[in-house]
Order: sequence, then structure tokens, then C-alpha cells
Amino acid sequence: MAAFRSNIFMLAFFLCGFSVFVTGDVQTNQMNVAETVFIDNVPTTETDASPPSVTEQSQTAEEKRLWEGTEVGTNLADGASDNKVDHVHDTMQATDAPPSPPAKDQTQRFAFDERIWEATNVEINLVEDAPPIRDKEADEADHVLDTMQTQDFPPPSTAKDQFQEELVIKPLHSGDIYASFQFRTQWDTDFLLGSKVSHYRLFPKSLGQVISKFSVRELHISFTQGYWRTMQWGQPFLPSPPGAELWVWFQDTVTDVDLAWKELTNVLSGIFCASLNFIDSTNTVQPSASFKPLGVGNVTDQRFLRYAVLPREIVCTENLTPWKKLLPCGSKAGLAVLMKSEKLFHSSFHSQALHIRPVCKDWQCKSTSWELRQTLNVVFDLHTSGQGKREWSLFKMFSRTLTEACPLASSSKVYVDITDNPQGELFELSPATPLVSQAVVLGDGRTYSVYDLTDHATFGQTHSLNVLLRWRAAESGEMLRPLLHGERYVAGYGLQTGEIHTLVYNNHPYRAFPVLLLDTVPWYLRLYIHTLTVTSKGRDNKPSYIHYQPSKDRLQPHLLEMLIQLPPNSVTEVTVQFERALLKWTEYTPDPNHGFYVGSSVISALVPSVVAMDTNNTQERPLFSSFFPCKEESTYFMRIYTEPLLVNLPTPDFSMPYNVICLTCTVVAVGYGSLYNLLTRTFQVEEPSQGLAKRLANIIRRLRGVPLLT
Repeated sequence: MAAFRSNIFMLAFFLCGFSVFVTGDVQTNQMNVAETVFIDNVPTTETDASPPSVTEQSQTAEEKRLWEGTEVGTNLADGASDNKVDHVHDTMQATDAPPSPPAKDQTQRFAFDERIWEATNVEINLVEDAPPIRDKEADEADHVLDTMQTQDFPPPSTAKDQFQEELVIKPLHSGDIYASFQFRTQWDTDFLLGSKVSHYRLFPKSLGQVISKFSVRELHISFTQGYWRTMQWGQPFLPSPPGAELWVWFQDTVTDVDLAWKELTNVLSGIFCASLNFIDSTNTVQPSASFKPLGVGNVTDQRFLRYAVLPREIVCTENLTPWKKLLPCGSKAGLAVLMKSEKLFHSSFHSQALHIRPVCKDWQCKSTSWELRQTLNVVFDLHTSGQGKREWSLFKMFSRTLTEACPLASSSKVYVDITDNPQGELFELSPATPLVSQAVVLGDGRTYSVYDLTDHATFGQTHSLNVLLRWRAAESGEMLRPLLHGERYVAGYGLQTGEIHTLVYNNHPYRAFPVLLLDTVPWYLRLYIHTLTVTSKGRDNKPSYIHYQPSKDRLQPHLLEMLIQLPPNSVTEVTVQFERALLKWTEYTPDPNHGFYVGSSVISALVPSVVAMDTNNTQERPLFSSFFPCKEESTYFMRIYTEPLLVNLPTPDFSMPYNVICLTCTVVAVGYGSLYNLLTRTFQVEEPSQGLAKRLANIIRRLRGVPLLT
């Protein structure tokens, strides 16, 4: 036994020695290979066999110190190599590089090589036959090293991404307050040329990957809760219909647009926590004239356009939270700190939207960049807020105040509309600001007080900004009627037929202009297109362009587009009759008696400007420039939406299945149960038992010894 143990110990010792010998041999071979590579890369020069001098030894020590660092920046080059990666690796192994260090240093070197190519903001200037690195150049290399170590932070000067944020506060004539948030992120890249981007600074990566994967040219999505009351509030900056709206332009390189559209809706449904996955062919259309691209590009082929709307989509906090996370600063700094869900959704109107499109980098438009525009519009009602007086402030509206601008924003401003309050007779604005801006918005000249959040003096000594509007007058005057307005309703009786009425108002006193009307009707409302009538001022108004796409049951909806000329100061009525279809019992919603929603009509037009209508403004201009009535702001593009429709369909009595189930179960339990019991029961004949009197008599007879009774 002892001999056996000694043999085992000798074998283990022999194996350990053999492994150490093999490991040392491998390391020696690696060093020899590294030295061979180093010698192959050394330029052919005449060398002396004499030992190195003191200066050469110090230089070698300095080079070894640089080599052992974790990161090294180089400005060397070798013009003989065409491959950039191989060229830089060969450059790093140039003349002044010392022999390859042990395996640990080689691992650091390989990690360093990978980090060099992960850095996107460092350019390696390659120079052919570069001289050895001296002390001055070593300092420059250390400078490049510091730059590479800060790659996780936004680059200072080479970055061309921009972010701007604005808040516009507009007192409405109804006494309500309209607040509009605008966030603009400009991304200096171009997916249209097929370039692949792996670095994201301000632009959200989730949206960048969506644009790249699905070859999206433009994307517009909105989530709206409530209906915008145009006759009371005027026109919004960016209108949107109730519910969810999505329209996308794909690039002409997409082969299967329907498949890309289906996958895109599912991805966006996950990003925004919405029910966009319910968008399918039954509620998707391809408009031929409406929804032209808003960005750079002359794409007019409607095959690459998809439009869908979900009028019943409910907007809540779960949609707002991912929307805020797309901002560079999130909701931690800047104007986004005011977006408190409790206050935003306790309002008369709430709409959040996101728009992605390619825009020009400069006025020459030689190259393009991507623009992400995030907007949030909210109207605070005087009565629903529970306040007894017309006094508004940032704290009363949002329960928060502004303390700083977003550090990544190049511009952060708050605008307060004071057009109707030039002398301060309607309301008082505090704190006062000397900055005033004038702009033409929706064809009307407006004046704004501006608060620049990038200026620390704006916050004052309290380091907080709380804009206060204190009304002085009880009435705010009459509001100018919108020049373009639309309404929609359903007429008729019964559950078989009906009629859709669309009213388009032109309130301009003397100008007629055309409008483009888009109607999307579900397939279960079967339109009678021969009953289509368009009347203006009691006379027929024949459309100059009509595009109609009939529906297919359970496949696609109706699509109706018309170009109508609106006479001045008129109401144009568009009517069409329809018949209600009977759905399958599995196609009804959980609350079928509530009704079925039909999306809003879309009205697009070039509306005459209010500025062009102002005769005083024309008289103040020079004579040589005021002869023709048109000017730069003579017309402006506007898109408005009507109310969605709520239509009742023939609905079966869904309580009948319950009654049938109860009756069937009763019949089964009583009828079939009794029959089954009779068929499966086993019968046995039993003799009748004796009575009590007979049992007592037998007991007495037994005692007397008399025979018992049978």
C-alpha cells in the first residue's frame, strides 16, 4: 500500500513538472512570434552591434512606460496598407515600439485596440514615415488618451446633435389656459444613404433602431384624450384627432410595405405601451393626396404611405412615461419636470405627439439630418381645477416650478402670449421680463414675453421660476372666429340605414380656397357612394377631385378623398348614406351597446392668413411693396380634425346565451338525469316487514310455547 501511494505521488509530481515545462515553452514561442512580428515591421536600417547608450536606454524606458499604459493615442501612419484596421495595428507596432510584453500585457494591448475602435470621436491622423515619438508627442498622446477616456460623455465640439425645449403658455378667451411643450432633437446622421450608426448621444436609441430596421422616412404618432373645441379655444399649434393616430412614410427600398407596417406597429406598441397592435388591414388606408411628406424629399408614391387611427384608444400615465423617457434629460431637469401625470390628466384636453422626419442641415440643404419633435398640449379648465378666481401660475397648473434648464439643451425658453394684453389691462404677468418676441403663428401675428432658462438671472434669488398670470378684467374680449372649421355627425333612425353629415366652415369674408377632405369609414358601414352630395349655400358644389376606394368585408375600410372649393363665408355640407352590417357574435366588443367608433375626418387646406386681411398693416407698409395683396404670410397650411362618430350597430341580446345555458342545464339535470338513473339502477325485491302488533303477538306466543304467526 505504501508503495502504491509513493507511485501516485511520483506520477503527480511528474505531471506537474510537464505542465510547467509546456506552459513555459508556449510563452517562449509567443514571445518569439511577437519578436518576429516586431522585426518584420521594423524599417530596414543599418544598425550597430554596440551596446545602447544612456540616452537610448532612457528613451527605451520612456517607450516602455508608454507601452504599459492602458490606452495610447497614436498619430503614426503607414500609407502602404489599404485596410484601415490592419494599418493602425501595423502603425502601433512601428519602429519605436518595444518588444512584446508578457501575456498579461498582450491582453491589455488587445483590449486597448478594441477600445480604440469603439471610440467614435477620435480621429487618428496617419502620416507616412512618421518620426519616433518624442516627449512633446508623448504629451500629445496623453492628451488623446484623456479624450478617449471621456468618450462616455458628450463630445465638446465635434458633436453636432442639438436639443431645444420650449413651453408656450396662451391665455384663452374662455378663461382657460393652453400650455404647449415643444422638444426638438436634431440628429446629425443620414440613414437615407444606407449608413449604419452605432453611437447615440441625444437621439433615443430605440427610435433610431426603428428607423434603421424598418427603413422609415417619416413617422408621426399622437395620443389624444378629449376633443379640441376650436370655436372656443381657436386653432392648436399641432392638431391631432381623439385617440391614437399613426402615419408613416417608408423608403422606396422597402419591398413589402404591409409586412414592415405590421411589424412597425407592434414595435411601437411596445415602446409606447399602447394598443397599436390592433392596427391591421381593416383600419389602414393609403391616402392618395393627403398626408404628404413634411420633411425633405419628393416622395409622392402613396404605395409607401400608411395611415391608421384608433379613435377609442385611451391615453393614460403608461403612455406618458415612455414618452418622457425619450427626452435627453428625461423628466429630471428642464421643462419636463413640469409634466406631472396627476395634473396633466386632470385637464379638459391632453395630447402628446412624436414626429420624426429628415430636415436640411443648412440653407443650402447639401446634407440632411433627422429631427425628432416631441409635443405635448394640455388645456387647463377654470372650473375643473376647483379654483374660484382666474389666477394661474406654473405651480397651480403643474404643482411644480422651474429651477434649471436641461444641461444638454442649447435653448430653453418659456413663452407667454401677451398679444391681447399689450398694455397689461387684461392680466398681470409676473415676474416681468424685458425679452419680447414677435412671430407669425397660424397666419396671425403674435407677441410673446420670453423667459430664457439658460440665463441664471431668470430664476432670481430664489433659484426658482414661477410664472404668474393674474387677471384684471372679468371678460377677455371676443375671440376671432377660426377661418376654417369642421363638424361631423350621424343622422337617421333605426339600426338599418343612416347618413353621415360633414360640415366645413369657411369664415373668410371674401376669399374662397380649396380644401382636401379625407374620410375613413369602417367596412361594417356600407356606403352608398351614389348618394354622395356636396352643397354650398344651397347649391351643388361638384368636387374637382374624387378618390374612392371601396371596402372589403373584414379586409379593408372605405377611403374617400375629395378636393372641394369652399366659397367665402359659407358652410359646405357633405352627406353620404350607409347601411349597417350584421357582425358575427365574436366580432362585437365587450360593451357592444356602447357603440362603435368611426375615426375623425381630416381636412387639409392652405388657409388665407389673418395678417394679409389686416388693412392697417398694409397701409403702414411702403407703397411699392403693398400694391399686390399677397405677401409671405398670405397663406399657411392647416390640418384640422372633426369629431369622431359613435354608431350603434344591430346588436343581439347577449343575455340569451345565459338563458339558454340555464334552461339546457335544467333539462339535462331533470330529464336526462332521471332517465339515466332509471337505466342504470339495480332493482332488488324485498319482503314486506311485519307490523308492530304481529311482532308483539309472536313474542307472547314464544313465551307461551305456541307456534308463531306467519
